[in-house]
Amino acid sequence: MIYKLLPSTEWDAARERGRFTGSAVDREDGYLHFSAADQVVETARRHFGGATGLTLLTVDPARLGAALRWEASRGGALFPHLYGDLPVDAVVAAEDLPVDRPAADAVAALLP
Repeated sequence: MIYKLLPSTEWDAARERGRFTGSAVDREDGYLHFSAADQVVETARRHFGGATGLTLLTVDPARLGAALRWEASRGGALFPHLYGDLPVDAVVAAEDLPVDRPAADAVAALLP
C-alpha cells in the first residue's frame, strides 16, 4: 500500500468528483505525492507538522497502473508519484487524523 496525507476538505471534494486532482503542491510539481509505509510518518512530520483537519488515505498501487512511478526524492529514496488523478476507487481506507495529536504521531498509530 501507499499513503497520501491531505486536508480532509480536499478528500471530501474528491469523493464528490470521483477523483482527487491534487493539492497545490501536487499541481505545482506535476504529479501527486505519495509515501510508502516506511516514509509516511516522516512526510507527516516534515510537511504537516501543526496542521489539523487531515485525512490519511491508504491506496492500492495495483489500481493505479503505469501512471504510478517510483522516483528518487528525499535523500535519494524512491517515492511513489502518480502522474494523473487519483480515482477514489483506488483508496482502500481513509482515516481522519485526530486534531489533538501531532500528525506524525497520529499517522504512526494508524499504520499496520
